[in-house]
Amino acid sequence: MKKIGILNGKERSFPEAFVERVNSKNIEGIIAEPVKIDKIMQGEGSGYAVIIDRISQDVPFYRAYLKNAALCGTAVINNPFWWSADEKFFNNCLSTKINIPVPKTVILPSNSLPVDTTGDSFSNLAYPLDWEGIFNYVGFPAYMKPFAGGGWKSVYKLTDKQDFFEKHNQTGELVMMLQEEIIFDEYYRCYCIGGKYVRIMPYEPRNPHALRYIADFKPDEERTSLMTDIVLRINHYLGYDFNTVELALKDGIPYAIDFCNPAPDAERASVGEENFEWVVETAATFAIEKALEQKDGQDNLTWGEYIKRSAAKQKLF
Repeated sequence: MKKIGILNGKERSFPEAFVERVNSKNIEGIIAEPVKIDKIMQGEGSGYAVIIDRISQDVPFYRAYLKNAALCGTAVINNPFWWSADEKFFNNCLSTKINIPVPKTVILPSNSLPVDTTGDSFSNLAYPLDWEGIFNYVGFPAYMKPFAGGGWKSVYKLTDKQDFFEKHNQTGELVMMLQEEIIFDEYYRCYCIGGKYVRIMPYEPRNPHALRYIADFKPDEERTSLMTDIVLRINHYLGYDFNTVELALKDGIPYAIDFCNPAPDAERASVGEENFEWVVETAATFAIEKALEQKDGQDNLTWGEYIKRSAAKQKLF
C-alpha cells in the first residue's frame, strides 16, 4: 500500500477535502491521510510515498523531517531542498534571464543589525548606499516587501523618498526589496500544479481580502495562452510542483509580481467554490500520479531547469 500524506497547520478545508478526494477515487494500492509523526530517526523512511507540504515554511522541525523523508524516497511536494534555498529576490533575478517581464527591483540590507553582528560585519557594504541611484532605477510610487516569506505581511506602499526612509525604519532585521509599482489594467493569480496543470484566476488585490477573487474582467484566448506559457516557464525553471504566480497586466504585457508561493492559499472561503474544486481535484490527481511513479530508495523529487542545467554543466568537467 502506498500512502499519500498531507502536512498542514491550521488550514482545514483543503487538507480534509484533498484526503477525501484521493480516497474517493478508489485507486488500488493508494490511500491518503494526514501525516502523523511520532519520531524521526536519521536515514529512516517516513512510510509515505508522497507528502504534500503546506506548513514547513513556518516550522523548521517539519522541514528537517521532509528532507530526511525525501532522502529515503518520499516524493515531497514541494522539493524541501529547493524551497529552503529559494526566495523572492532570486526569483526576480532568474526571470530577467528567462525573458519574463518583472518590475524593477533591488534588495536592501536590513535596517537593524542582525543578531550577533556589529558594524564591523559590514565592512564590504558602502555607507551610505547609492540611494539616488536606487530611487532613480525603481521610481515612485513603489512597494517595499520582505525578500522572503509569503502573504501580505510587512508590505508597504511608498510615495517618495521620505516615505521610504520612514517605513524602512520600521522593518527591523527584515531584509527588504524595493520594487517598482506596476499600474495594472488586470491582475491574475494562477495555480500551477505538477508543472502542467494551470488555473488562471482573475484577482483584484485592491479589494478586501474576502473579495479578491471577485473581479469584473477575464482573459481572452490570446492572453490566456500568453499567461499560461509564462506560468509554466517560471515553474519549470524553479521546479515547483505546487505554486501560484501572480501576473499584473499593463498595456497587454503580463508582469510577474509574486511567484514564490509554494504553499499558496487554497482555503474554500478564500478562493471560492469553483477554484477550490479545481485545486482539490488537480492536487489529488497529481499526487496519485506521483505515488504511482514513486520508487523506494530513489530521488523522487522535482528539480527545476535552473538546477538541472547547472548540474549538467558540472558533468562536462
